[in-house]
Amino acid sequence: MTSAHAEIPQNKHRNSGDIPVDALTQAVNDSFETTLASLKDLVGIPGIAWPSFDPKELDRSAEAVSTLVKAVGMDDVRILRCDKEDGTPGGPAVVARRAAREGKPTILLYAHHDVQPPGDRSLWTSSPFEAEERDGRLFGRGAADDKAGIMAHLAAFAATTKVLGDDFGLGVTFFFEGEEEAGSPTFRTFLEEHQELLRADVIVVADSSNWKVGVPALTTSLRGLVDGTFEVRVLEHAVHSGMFGGPVLDAPTLLSRLIATLHDDDGNVAVAGLVGRDEVAVDLAEADYRLDASVLEGVKLAGNGTIGSRLWTKPALSIIGMDVPAVDVASNTLIPAARAKFSMRLAPGQDPAAAMDALKEHVESNAPFGAKVTFTPGESGNAFSTDTTSAAARVALWALAESWGVQPVEMGIGGSIPFIADLLEMYPDVQILVTGVEDPDSRAHSANESLHIGDFRHAVLAEALMLARLNAEGLASQA
Repeated sequence: MTSAHAEIPQNKHRNSGDIPVDALTQAVNDSFETTLASLKDLVGIPGIAWPSFDPKELDRSAEAVSTLVKAVGMDDVRILRCDKEDGTPGGPAVVARRAAREGKPTILLYAHHDVQPPGDRSLWTSSPFEAEERDGRLFGRGAADDKAGIMAHLAAFAATTKVLGDDFGLGVTFFFEGEEEAGSPTFRTFLEEHQELLRADVIVVADSSNWKVGVPALTTSLRGLVDGTFEVRVLEHAVHSGMFGGPVLDAPTLLSRLIATLHDDDGNVAVAGLVGRDEVAVDLAEADYRLDASVLEGVKLAGNGTIGSRLWTKPALSIIGMDVPAVDVASNTLIPAARAKFSMRLAPGQDPAAAMDALKEHVESNAPFGAKVTFTPGESGNAFSTDTTSAAARVALWALAESWGVQPVEMGIGGSIPFIADLLEMYPDVQILVTGVEDPDSRAHSANESLHIGDFRHAVLAEALMLARLNAEGLASQA
């Protein structure tokens, strides 16, 4: 057995009370190789919810997940979907529910089985859809984001039911979405159609990251998001760059000048009226950030304030795509129009509609040389903050500490999970916890995505401990 598969030792636990920590630890250890094998099988299914990919693979992914849910003892297992606005079917979600006994809370365990496209396969060291172990990590698309979240939920549930037996009365709902990486286009409709089926007292969203390898975290804040495009047009059609170049600047040049107005000289977002603050509970060392983000030597970091605030509590604006002729097919013409796609992350407390309006005003008022600018809004989503004084949050923090043997970090995440706002609107009294199995080197969405196998085992145990304690003490429990 390699060090990556080393079992979590027993008799190292504190403040466990009446929770059978050692028995749960043993149950997780006993089934871990099977859990890992199931995860590898899931990684082998290229279920991608984007229209340009084969929907049969997404259906195959849902069927495989459904089979695994049934294998842990859930009888009421369904594959459900809703139609998109254009009438095409949304991604298949796997939903299973076990009713709570009287007086026990219900916990909904969320993850998603769809994955990002693999991108340029030449950048992968191994095949993206063939799980491979190297240096204590499992590589493959979805190994971390988010098929490991599914397996953590299922393995934790299986361990808890095995140890507690008839004493386990907690209500449990599995909700494994099938279109998250495509922007969850039918999520709100799905909630509305299945509101009672998904109703819970606690929701665990296993789609985030830990602080670093060996140190767990509870995600306490997520940034909101707005995206869209803006186009710069200067000519009705392309013209010869030699015959007409000089008096008028081409659209890519003017688009570049417009993009340059989005940040000040220090790299701070220069759009007026956006919310942001410097205060963060924990910070990240610049050297660690540079390493985790693979920043090239000599590149100056953008913005002012702490690294943590620039990541979690201030806006961030990126250009993530441009429509201009590719270099290989460029001709000697003045390009009449060029378009850019933006992605702006929003600080907690920022209204997405107000942020979209602010960016639209900025782009239109900074049109260079009188160019025609067309702003097209895209998706938007609210930021999220966790109440870490809630009973569920205190139990989660206890469970993380108990499993890893170190105190967890309460950390923000620069990413966004916009559908959490829909969950809070539909279930205003629910307690939402955002956990995860990733670490700073997981490279989710990138080539060579991977999962730290040792931390994955700890994540399974932490969730099993959380389920056991919520079962024993309910939401009156305090860690």
